[in-house]
Formats: sequence, C-alpha cells, structure tokens
Amino acid sequence: MVSTLTTSLADVAATGATLRAFLHGLPGVDRVGADQRAAMLGTRSIKTTAKAKAIDLAISMVDLTTLEGADTAGKVRAMCTKAVRPGGDAPKVAAVCVYPDMVAVAAETLRGSGVKVASVATAFPSGRSSLEVKVSDTALAVAAGADEIDMVIDRGAFLSGDYMKVFEEIVAVKAACGAAHLKVILETGELATYDNVRRASWLAMLAGADFIKTSTGKVSPAATPPVTLIMLEAVRDFRDATGRQVGVKPAGGIRTTKDAIKNLVLVNETAGDDWLTPDWFRLGASSLLNDLLMQRQKLATGRYAGPDYFTLD
Repeated sequence: MVSTLTTSLADVAATGATLRAFLHGLPGVDRVGADQRAAMLGTRSIKTTAKAKAIDLAISMVDLTTLEGADTAGKVRAMCTKAVRPGGDAPKVAAVCVYPDMVAVAAETLRGSGVKVASVATAFPSGRSSLEVKVSDTALAVAAGADEIDMVIDRGAFLSGDYMKVFEEIVAVKAACGAAHLKVILETGELATYDNVRRASWLAMLAGADFIKTSTGKVSPAATPPVTLIMLEAVRDFRDATGRQVGVKPAGGIRTTKDAIKNLVLVNETAGDDWLTPDWFRLGASSLLNDLLMQRQKLATGRYAGPDYFTLD
C-alpha cells in the first residue's frame, strides 16, 4: 500500500527518469492473491431488499454505450430516451457514451435530464494518432456538448517504457477537456501484467485523470474482477497519498446483474462506500441495462419479462 508520496507530484513527473523510478517503485501485485481475493468476493450472496437496492444503484451507475460504425442519430436518440426512462420507476442511468460525431445529438436529446453525455475521443479505440489530433478530437467533442471524455492511452508508448509521453498526452487532453471530466482508458487487456495495470493507474491519476477506466470494450480480456480490484486499490491508495479522489469505470464484458453486483461488492470491500455512487464508479455497458431491468421486475413481481419486453440497445 502506498500511504505517502516522498516527493511532490510535480517532482514525480519532473523527468522521464523520476517518473519511471516512481512507477517502478510501487509495490508489486501478488497475482495469485489478487485472483483469489477477487474470486472470493465474487461469491458474496446478496438477497431480497439488499439486492433490489444494489440493482437500482447499478442502474444509476451505467454508462449506456453505443460505439459502432453503424450508429445513427435515430439510434442515439432512442438510447438517450431509454437512459432517462429505462422502464417503470427505475432510476435513470449516469451517462450515454457515444462517438464524437454523435455528441450533439445526444446533448440535445438529454438536455435538462441530468444524464451526462460521454464521448470517446483521442483516436478511440487504438489511440494511434498524433497528439494534435487527439487534442482536437477532445475539444470538438466538448464544444458539441460532451460532459465527459473517455480517452485511450498510447499502449505502445507505455509498454515500451515511454511513460512521459503517456503522461504528457493525458495532461494535454485534460487541459482540452475544460470543465468536462476525463476518464482515462488503460486497455488492461493489452497491458500484459497486473504490475502494469497498477503503474498505468497511478500514471493516469498523476496526470490528472478524474476516472480510470479498464477497457475500450474492443479488446479481450476487458473488465476482469482482478483488474478492477487492482484499480480500486490504486484509487484508494492515491487518495490516501494525495487527498484527491478518482473514480473507476470497468467496461467491457459486464453483461449480467450478477456481474454488476460483483463489481459493487469489489468497490465496497476494496475502496469503501465513498465510491458507491455514480460520481465515483461507473459501469460501461451496452447490454447490461436490460438484464438489470429484467431482474428488477422479477424481484418486484415474481415473474421474469422476456427480453423482447425491453428495447434492444
């Protein structure tokens, strides 16, 4: 556990050498221990009233997402309508996440609803573009009405040890966000080791991330429980060290109510209930919401509704 920073944040990132020394000085991750703890927490059983509350909390944390080449304005408007009124008296979701060219459509549809507009930028999902393009991509999305930007790090630079390049890109994109929140996508499925997940988490937070996010949803594996656990440990330790709280967003592969509740247990047992709010924890998903709604109806009525009872996202 990292309890204090021995140098100021400015000194940590003063040079590539100091940044590398700090990141490689973080405690190593016990892979077996992380796997076992995540598996153990995944066996926790939540029933009846507690389960009903957990389902509504999970719904309120969903970033309802469509990131397909075939996205249309009509599809985005329909998704935004569902985000505000998922069904019955279910709570609205946290945000709708779309490509930058669909931000204006989403912003117009969601205006006044309280549901945020999130947009992937920075040459999502590969991140293979110049910094100028990434900054421009971000600025255009914010100008169109995005409240939140989900950026991808340059995994090639990170894996080759060029941590300063990754740091400086995050700093630049954060500046382009203005008042919008920045979620930094680590793409943990490409980082190879749990130690790299911890390092990338700290790197993103040191550079100013408001959230750290597991994945684009385009690479497998995506949001595995051990990876989410490691990222939750990182935000907890970062707050202990700096006083600044950073959110976590697992995304990709979270499809069922059981998956969502396992994530809520991870949050509660690892970071604590300060993170059990949409302000600090999100679930990036495209198909999860319907399962949450079906399970919610089952608890309320004793009967499942068929999948065709709900709109397809």
